[in-house]
Amino acid sequence: MRIVVTGGFGFLGGRLGAALLARGAFRGQPIGRLVLADRVVRPESPPTADARVRVVHGELADRLDEVFAEPVDVVFHLAAAVSAECEADFDLGMRANLDTTRALLEAARAQSESGGPVPRLVFSSSVAVYGGDPALPLPPVVDESTLPLPRTSYGTQKLVCEQLVADFTRRGFVDGRVARLMTVSVRPGRPNAAASGFLSGIVREPLAGLPAVCPVSPDLRVALSSPRRTVEALLRLAEADRGTAPGQLTGTLPVNLPALSVSVAEILSTLRRVSGDAVADLVTVAPDPAIETIVASWPAAVDPTRAATLGLQPDPDFETVLRDYINEQATASS
Repeated sequence: MRIVVTGGFGFLGGRLGAALLARGAFRGQPIGRLVLADRVVRPESPPTADARVRVVHGELADRLDEVFAEPVDVVFHLAAAVSAECEADFDLGMRANLDTTRALLEAARAQSESGGPVPRLVFSSSVAVYGGDPALPLPPVVDESTLPLPRTSYGTQKLVCEQLVADFTRRGFVDGRVARLMTVSVRPGRPNAAASGFLSGIVREPLAGLPAVCPVSPDLRVALSSPRRTVEALLRLAEADRGTAPGQLTGTLPVNLPALSVSVAEILSTLRRVSGDAVADLVTVAPDPAIETIVASWPAAVDPTRAATLGLQPDPDFETVLRDYINEQATASS
């Protein structure tokens, strides 16, 4: 069993890789190789010490021959340029998100058409495929039948890739599964260029004794998922059989991962209640119209029905998410 994680040294990729190694098997088969492909490699990352790990370093589109040098059974495609990054640099987003994903799909197709295994491919899409339009406003709650109308280049690129994965699956080139990720919070480490990055920053930085800026109105509601729940969902989606029974994956529709719907004000009040006034007072509200326009275009509530058929559930509340993050950071520093 050879599994590839693109973006393997990113935040979710690293966690996913560690989870796979800890399990040791995928669908009952031992994992013989875990390939972590990324343009940035962190040698200090714990998974690299495991003999089962191989690292492919560089731009993914330039390293696909190396990725597919041996048969690939499963691909988790997490590598991407993020939302605000794509708004700032259109060509970067098209290259990193659309062109690279198509190149990966073509490499997987070449393997299956040459008699190799048909790779099981999990594509990480985003809730950013949704957006309101004057002619068709975004409903209060979205599900997989809601028409995607992205309001960002990032969301558009993700939506196009979803359709490519579905068509390559229909043609039998890959066994594709699309996971629409919610905003993942709380992310440790340094801030990234995602428009939603502040949803981690307004918690992470104050807990570290640093000031943080909230660039949106506290009344804004958002759809969140903790890192733990997100990784669990990716693994469950990857392992699911196809069929119509409970626990099986029906058709090629994307799966909206479960979401905790919460307002920014609720996030801040939870931070204050759990960690105290001195921590919460480090957050300053200073609206940034560019950021607020992007984040407000995304749905704040998601119908969980399709995800629930796979046994997936959202985080129960933001306090649980916050305490998980605090405990994880305490464990990491001990």
